[in-house]
Amino acid sequence: MLSARFLLLRSTASLMPRASSTGGMSQQGRALNMAEGNAVLHVSNVRNRLREIVGASTNWSDHQQAMAERASLSSMLAKSQNDLPAKRMKDSYQEAHLPLGSEPQLREKYLTFHNTVRFGRILEDLDSLAVLIAYSHTYNPALKRSPLSIVTALVDKIDMRQHIIHPDYDIKFTGHVSWVGRTSIEAKIHVSQYSDGAYSPVLDATFVMVARDPENKRAAFVNPLKPEGLDEEKLFQEGEANKLRRFELSTASLLKVAPADEERKIVHSLFLNTLDTKTVSFRSRILPPNSVWMENAKLKGMEICHPQERNIFNRIFGGFLMRKAYELAWANACSYGGCRPNLVAVDDILFQKPVEIGSLLLLSSQVCYTEGNYMQVRVHSEVFDPLTQQHNTTNVFHYTFISDRDVPNIIPKTYGESMLYIDGKRHFKQTA
Repeated sequence: MLSARFLLLRSTASLMPRASSTGGMSQQGRALNMAEGNAVLHVSNVRNRLREIVGASTNWSDHQQAMAERASLSSMLAKSQNDLPAKRMKDSYQEAHLPLGSEPQLREKYLTFHNTVRFGRILEDLDSLAVLIAYSHTYNPALKRSPLSIVTALVDKIDMRQHIIHPDYDIKFTGHVSWVGRTSIEAKIHVSQYSDGAYSPVLDATFVMVARDPENKRAAFVNPLKPEGLDEEKLFQEGEANKLRRFELSTASLLKVAPADEERKIVHSLFLNTLDTKTVSFRSRILPPNSVWMENAKLKGMEICHPQERNIFNRIFGGFLMRKAYELAWANACSYGGCRPNLVAVDDILFQKPVEIGSLLLLSSQVCYTEGNYMQVRVHSEVFDPLTQQHNTTNVFHYTFISDRDVPNIIPKTYGESMLYIDGKRHFKQTA
């Protein structure tokens, strides 16, 4: 299977956590049972492995030729899902290590000023591993290169199990496919960190990937999934439930339908609380105590998309977009709350359009809902074409942060801001 072609970049000794000990290795050994001999990857080699599978060039100057060569792989695509063999969850299992404890020179890339791990870097690693897991599920040993273009469609959920990730202990990523549709794949990834003789959970993530043809123009079929045992059947059913939940949320979007009755009452109550009792005028609005107008809780940024940040298909890497959006959201939450916030969850990151190399990427973060010491931050990203003056939305990100103190109440002033408030409240309640 796919694992036989993996390169073991580090010996077992080099992957030992800094705290050392047999406890970590025994747990690692048990996890590898699912992999049926899969070699342990170094995180830095995940993207190299993806390039091997796809046949992508490492040089930007060769990208046009490489993409032209990939177009010829269309004939290898399955005509229907029934033409593809069913795969097991263990066939896609991957384990990757980030040896921050045993490789101090690697630590600088992941280190924050506060001596914690940069979560944006973890997001990049998660995205790369999710794509590799999806390719592992669809791997055909008879083909030298995969004809599929597999890209991230959605980050369904990332739940933090601990707020602080330490920069001097090794981190382990494990994951596998948990659900499959006709052209889409759900992958679950667990991140843990070694400390005190054992690995402790850091976060759980659910990604949804989609398969396209070699030119990324139309959908392509993927291998069906065959669960084995009650635990795997339960995971598969959870994937079905996730698909249904995503559909229901999309049909209830505030961009399509009006808020529910209870939500309309909340908006009206917010409006009444800002009226000046002396003038009782629609145009005379007063900010309640310990509150901030929503329009004053924004933070914006801009990125020029250089080739260095490209993915294997020569578009901007989704993990890079997530990192930049997260860092902007964190900075906004830090500014709003007046202290260093901690991430609680990442929810419903939708990749609507790919970002091309050379684009001007505009990022806008907004604190859209608060409750006690929690802040819900939304980041909207769009590309701007200076020649046509057109703006196109590419992503929407949702982050939930917690502060060590209560934060000011966010107050919408316009109807549009009220819809952002309701949407933020919905995302927060899902997280809670």
